[in-house]
Amino acid sequence: MLQQAFNGLVGGAFYALLALGLAVIFGMLGVVNFAHGAFYMLGAFGSFVLLDSFGVNFWLALLIVPVALGIAGVLLERLFVHRLAPLDPLYNFLFTFGLALILQDLVKRGYGVQSQPYPRPSALDGSIDLGLFTYPTYQVFVLAVSVLVCGAVWVVLTRTRVGMIVRAATERPELSRALGIDVARWVTPVFGFGIALAGFAGVLAAPMRAVNPLMGSDLIITVFAVVVIGGLGSVFGSVAAGFAVGLVSALGNYYVPSLSQTLVFILMAAVLLWRPAGLFGREEAL
Repeated sequence: MLQQAFNGLVGGAFYALLALGLAVIFGMLGVVNFAHGAFYMLGAFGSFVLLDSFGVNFWLALLIVPVALGIAGVLLERLFVHRLAPLDPLYNFLFTFGLALILQDLVKRGYGVQSQPYPRPSALDGSIDLGLFTYPTYQVFVLAVSVLVCGAVWVVLTRTRVGMIVRAATERPELSRALGIDVARWVTPVFGFGIALAGFAGVLAAPMRAVNPLMGSDLIITVFAVVVIGGLGSVFGSVAAGFAVGLVSALGNYYVPSLSQTLVFILMAAVLLWRPAGLFGREEAL
């Protein structure tokens, strides 16, 4: 059971990183970014291409790919999302949905639909003795890095002036504007940051999950459920719900495998019946 719980925490690490980016983007822009999973997939494929074509190792890819995708996110927001923002939110949803399909098809055209291998870094090969069981070193690294990144974002958002402005603009955009904060100034970098987090999660996923064009679409629906459970626009709620959903999924797969595919959505329905705003909705965000 403890090993399954640890598996759940490692899976929840990816949910937490992706949900964190989605929550910030939705909170500030009101955009349901359906392309988030596609950028997660591009993060994994970016690390694969860097290694296969240029010999760039995992550690450099962990820096290069998120920065490159963050810049791509900034350009995407300036060229397209920004122009559609004054319109009905459905326009941006349809745009990001279409963008996800385009990105998937472009990768399929270049690399096919079969999974591409990506080796684990040699420094993280092997296993670690955790006392009651041994566990792969790389998975422990993923969990530790995810907690570190989420914690760092938490500190920036809660302990710095810039973070407080971004947090206010993310969770109370209308009130922030009324208090004189130029929300539009922060929209573009926040969008890029959210995309960079998705790319970062993709690079982490490359050595332990199948690198293929559909890896993002297989994950994004669950990530949306995570964001809803945590509370739309709540940064803390998204991270907490990400790890919680990972635990529920792993333990559910162990004890009730027949419900493993639907357990997350049953949990989401139960949470919404109890708290329509999610566990950490706007009233209690952060």
